Amino acid sequence: MTVQELIDSGMFAVVHVGENTERSISRPFCCDLLSVAMSRAPEGCAWVTVMGNMNTLAVTALTEAACVILAEGAALDEMAEKKAMQQEITVLSTSEPIFEAALKIWSKLQKEGEEWN
Repeated sequence: MTVQELIDSGMFAVVHVGENTERSISRPFCCDLLSVAMSRAPEGCAWVTVMGNMNTLAVTALTEAACVILAEGAALDEMAEKKAMQQEITVLSTSEPIFEAALKIWSKLQKEGEEWN
């Protein structure tokens, strides 16, 4: 599944659409501790978090995550929203808990994998 396909699925609200929406999503990744995310977020992941600040976007760029999904009604602060636009990072949001948002992504990835087999 690509970032654009995730956007088009309507599962999450769109906060900002960044560049490279044709990038493949490798897996969901759940983490709210930035130092852990910095060392463990897999490249191409859809990072699900409640952290909506500039540091989250910096870690997103550093780890080469495909996109960020803000869960549990979290929102980008004003500075982070500007940074997402400047760095062209795709940010989505949901009121769902982190696990449930990640599970939706995982399920969609699994269904697509079955179609390819």
